[in-house]
Amino acid sequence: MDSTIGSQLQTCKPSNGMLGNPAQNGATILDSNAPPSVVAADATLGRHLARRLVEIGVKDVFSVPGDFNLTLLDHLIAEPGLKNIGCCNELNAGYAADGYARSRGVGACVVTFTVGGLSIINAIAGAYSENLPVICIVGGPNTNDYGTNRILHHTIGLSDFSQELRCFQTVTCYQAVVNNLEDAHEQIDRAISTSLKESKPVYISISCNLPAIPHPTFTREPIPFSLSPRSSNKMGLEAAVEAATTFLNKAVKPVIIGGPKLRVAKACEAFVELADACGYPIGVMPSAKGLVPEHHSRFIGTYWGAVSTSFCAEIVESADAYLFVGPIFNDYSSVGYSLLLKKEKAIVVQPDRVVIANGPAFGCVLMKDFLQALAKKVNRNPTAFENYQRIFIPDGVPTKSDPKEPLRVNIMFQHVQKMLSSSTAVIAETGDSWFNCQKLKLPEGCGWCCRYEFQMQYGSIGWSVGATLGYAQSVPDKRVISCIGDGSFQVTAQDVSTMLRCEQKSIIFLINNGGYTIEVEIHDGPYNVIKNWDYTGLVEAIHNGEGNCWTKKVRNEGELIEAIGTATGEKKDCLCFIEVIVHKDDTSKELLEWGSRVCAANSRPPNPQ
Repeated sequence: MDSTIGSQLQTCKPSNGMLGNPAQNGATILDSNAPPSVVAADATLGRHLARRLVEIGVKDVFSVPGDFNLTLLDHLIAEPGLKNIGCCNELNAGYAADGYARSRGVGACVVTFTVGGLSIINAIAGAYSENLPVICIVGGPNTNDYGTNRILHHTIGLSDFSQELRCFQTVTCYQAVVNNLEDAHEQIDRAISTSLKESKPVYISISCNLPAIPHPTFTREPIPFSLSPRSSNKMGLEAAVEAATTFLNKAVKPVIIGGPKLRVAKACEAFVELADACGYPIGVMPSAKGLVPEHHSRFIGTYWGAVSTSFCAEIVESADAYLFVGPIFNDYSSVGYSLLLKKEKAIVVQPDRVVIANGPAFGCVLMKDFLQALAKKVNRNPTAFENYQRIFIPDGVPTKSDPKEPLRVNIMFQHVQKMLSSSTAVIAETGDSWFNCQKLKLPEGCGWCCRYEFQMQYGSIGWSVGATLGYAQSVPDKRVISCIGDGSFQVTAQDVSTMLRCEQKSIIFLINNGGYTIEVEIHDGPYNVIKNWDYTGLVEAIHNGEGNCWTKKVRNEGELIEAIGTATGEKKDCLCFIEVIVHKDDTSKELLEWGSRVCAANSRPPNPQ
C-alpha cells in the first residue's frame, strides 16, 4: 500500500497527539479563536470536508451528481488538490473508490440521497468485505424536512428518511447524519478517523442546505488531521511471542503463509522481516497475492488447497506447524472447505490477535509488533524449504500453437506475463482470470506495494471496470493491465468513458468466451450464456473521436502478439482495448477443479433436524 497516508498522518501529528480538536472527557471541543460574530465567508462545512479529504491523501473523488449533492460538489471541486471524477453510475463510482483505496490507502465517493446511496451500496459492501477505507458521502435532505411529515422525491414515498441510513449500517463501520452545523465538525472528523482506524467504509450524509453556510467551528484553519498510533499490550505481546516461539521451535518442518489482512495491518514489511529470519518456505493465500514479494528466494507460490501452485499445497499441508498471517478462510479460499489443515498445527495471526493451535489466544497484540518481535526469537529452520527444493519440477509450458490457429487462454497469459514490469499493475476480474492471473509471476516492483488486485471475498462481477478506473487514477505512473471476462464487462462497461475523459492509458484484455464461465464450472445452465456484443465496436462508439483510444479484436496468437506490440509501443499513451476471442470451454484446469468442489459445497443437503 502506498505509504503516503501513514507518513502524512505522522508528519501532521499535533503535539497533543489527538485527532482534530483536543478532546476532554471524550467530547470533541468545537473551538475558534475568532468571535462567533466574525465568520469568514469560506469557513464552510463543504470546505472543511474538502480539506480533510486532501489531508488524508485523497486527490480524486468519484461522484455522480444529483440535486441533493450539487452544492457540496461545488465546494469539493473548489478545493486545490482535489479533483472530481464524474462517473457514469453510482456502482462504478463505488468500485472506483475501492480501486483507489487499494493503492492510496483511502478512497472517497459522492452520490445523492437514496437513489444514489442504494445504487452505490453494493460497491461499499465489497469495500467492507475487503477491509478498505472508503469515505462514502451522500447529499441528504434539507434540514427543514427532518421531523416533518413531508414526502420527498428520491425516496420510497415515506416521510421517514432513515431507510438509506439503515441500509448502510450493515456495510459501514460508522454512520454520520449531518443535519446541523453545531456538531458537523465532530461528526465528519469522527467518521474519517473511524474509517482509517478500522480500515472499513463509513457513511456521511450531509444535508443539501449546509455545505455553503459559514459557521464559527470552521473559521480557523483546521488542526492537521492525525491518528494516535495504536500499540500492543506489552505483557500480551511478550506472552504471545514466547508461546509462538516455543510452538514453532518444536516443529520439524514449519511453513509461513501470508493472508489478505497483511494490508489492513500494514504489516507487509514485518512479514518479510520474519520470513528472512525464520528460513521457512513462504506461501501466500490467493487474495494476498501482491502483498508478499514473489521474488523472495524462498517463495513457493499460492496456497489455495487443491488449486494451489504446483508443490505448494504438498509442502504446506504436510508441515507440522503452519504460521498463517492475516488469513481469511471462506468457501472460496478453502475450495469448498476442502483444505487439509489441522487447527492444532496452526498459529493464526490477525491484525490485533494471535491464536496458537487450540489455545491459548492473545488479544491486543498488533500483527506488526508480533511479527517483528518473533523474528528476533524464532530459530531458523529451512527444512520444509529444502523438502520443496527436492520435489520441485519447473512449470510445464503450454503446447506451442500455430500463430494462426484459434487462440487459447493459456497462450494469451504467456504473453501477458511478458508485459509485466515494475511500471505495471494487474487487475483481475472475478472469473477464470482469478486463476490465470494467480499463475502470473510478479516481478520485483510489481508484486510489492500491492500492484496486483482482485476482489476475492465479495466476488462481485463487473468490479474490475470501476476498480481499474480508480486504481489507474491513483497511480498515473503505472500502466494498469486488466483482465476482464465478457459477462463481467457487460455489467459495468460504461465507465470506459470515464477512463477516456481522465486520459488514462490502461490496457484492457476483454476475454470473449460467450458467457459466465465461472458459473458454468459451478453449475451449468442456459442462463450462463449471454448475448454476444461487438465489444471493440462498443468501445469505439464510447470513444466517439474524443480522447486517446485504440481497439483491436484478436483471434489467434499472431494477432495477439501484434496487438500487444502496438499497445506497448505506438499506442503506449492510449487507452488500449484488446478483445480476445476464445472457445467457450477454454478454461484453466484450476477453475475446473475449484468449480467442482464449490459445487459440491453448495449442494450439501440439509443436516438432519
